[in-house]
Amino acid sequence: MPKVGMQPIRRSQLIHATLLAVDQVGMGDASIALIARIAGVSNGIISHYFQDKNGLIEATMRHLMTALRLAVDARRLAVRDPSPRAQLQAIILGNFDDSQVNGPAMKTWLAFWATSMHQPSLRRLQRINDHRLYSNLCCEFRRVLEQHDARSAARGLAAVIDGLWLRGALSGDAFDTEQAQRIAFDYLDLQLAKPGLCLAPVTTH
Repeated sequence: MPKVGMQPIRRSQLIHATLLAVDQVGMGDASIALIARIAGVSNGIISHYFQDKNGLIEATMRHLMTALRLAVDARRLAVRDPSPRAQLQAIILGNFDDSQVNGPAMKTWLAFWATSMHQPSLRRLQRINDHRLYSNLCCEFRRVLEQHDARSAARGLAAVIDGLWLRGALSGDAFDTEQAQRIAFDYLDLQLAKPGLCLAPVTTH
């Protein structure tokens, strides 16, 4: 029987090995045998904890999504300025956190996006991730913009964030975090400075 407390350690070990395997050979060639070899365990250990490769890939994506959520939450908590602009900047910074722009994470995200078009379970995760970003952005924009404008601004900023991340991931070079942040901040400022917009009052509860 496994030692008490080993399950979270073993699961984390296997998820880390999956990220390394995808970084080395891509998701398609990241076999159970390769992942097990990187983790230093038997193939049966993966079956025990995740049933199959699909289960392990899903767990790996949940891990990356959790890391993204925690990065955004941490940035927002660290910003003592509660203004919408400061909070939106924090969301941008969280999306370009080191946990999301390192080589293994970026390659795994790219493979996940492609695979999610064919696997319903991964497609659900993708929709959850997309909705979370849009919802966070829209909530902050809604504090200062009318609903229609807030939704439009949120969709645009989400596209900018995703686009910058995607271009960085496909460049083959180290991700230029400062440049991506600067471009996203410029877009944010344009949305908050548009003339003729009816500003909604900021409310507190």
